[in-house]
Amino acid sequence: MPESLRNEKKENILVVIPALNEAEQIAHVVQQVKKEVPEALVLVVNDGSTDQTEQKALAAGAKVLSHPFNMGYGVALQTGYKYALQYGFDYVLQMDGDGQHDPRYLQGLLKEVQEGGVDVAIGSRFLGEGEYQVPLLRRVGMRLFGFIASRLSGQKITDPTSGYQALNRKAIEFCTRDVFPGDYPDADVLVMLHRAGLRFREVPVGMHPNLNGRSMHSGLKPLYYIYKMLLSIMLNLMRKK
Repeated sequence: MPESLRNEKKENILVVIPALNEAEQIAHVVQQVKKEVPEALVLVVNDGSTDQTEQKALAAGAKVLSHPFNMGYGVALQTGYKYALQYGFDYVLQMDGDGQHDPRYLQGLLKEVQEGGVDVAIGSRFLGEGEYQVPLLRRVGMRLFGFIASRLSGQKITDPTSGYQALNRKAIEFCTRDVFPGDYPDADVLVMLHRAGLRFREVPVGMHPNLNGRSMHSGLKPLYYIYKMLLSIMLNLMRKK
C-alpha cells in the first residue's frame, strides 16, 4: 500500500460518494460525513462533472477520483468498490452527494454489517420517521420492483432504489464483478446478491427531499428505468447461481 494512503487510512472503512455536478452540496456532505464517521476515509467519485465538484470535495477534505466523462451511477459506485478492494478496506459506506442521505445514519448502517450478520445493510426511507414524498411514476416503479425483489429474495423490501448502504468485504468483492450494472444498480442488484448467497437487510434511515430538482429518475426516465430493470432482472434469473 502506498505510504500516502497508509497515512490517510485511519481505519478499514471507506465512504464512497458518487457525484455529478454537486458543487453546491458536496462540501457540506463531506464535512458532515467526516463528523459522523471520523475514522473513515471519504472518497468522492466525480463522475465527469462540469462544475466545481472536484475542487469543492478536495477542499472539504475528501479524496477524489474523477472520471474523464460521465459514465453512469453504477460505474461510479464500482470505481469506489474497486478502490476499496485494491487498498484493503473491509467496509464500504455509500451515499449520494446531493444531500438527500442524512449522514447521521451512517453508524447504524455500519453496525448492521459489523454485528448484524448481514453482508449488505440498505437504508430504507420508508421504515424511518416522517413521510418521504415520491413522484407518481417513480413510486409505481419502486412498488413494482420492491414486490419483485421481495418475492425473489423471500424477504420484505420497502426501498429497492435506495443507494444509502453499507457493505462488508464479501459484498464489495461481489460488486466489482462485470455483472454489476453500470446505470441503475437497484432491485436487480438485490436479486443478484440473494442468488449469490449474500445476506442483506433494510435499516430505517432518514432522507431529505431533493432540493436541486435533478434526479436520474426524473421526467420520463422512470419509464426507461422500468423497462431496463425488468430486463436486467430477467437476465439475472437466467444466469446460473
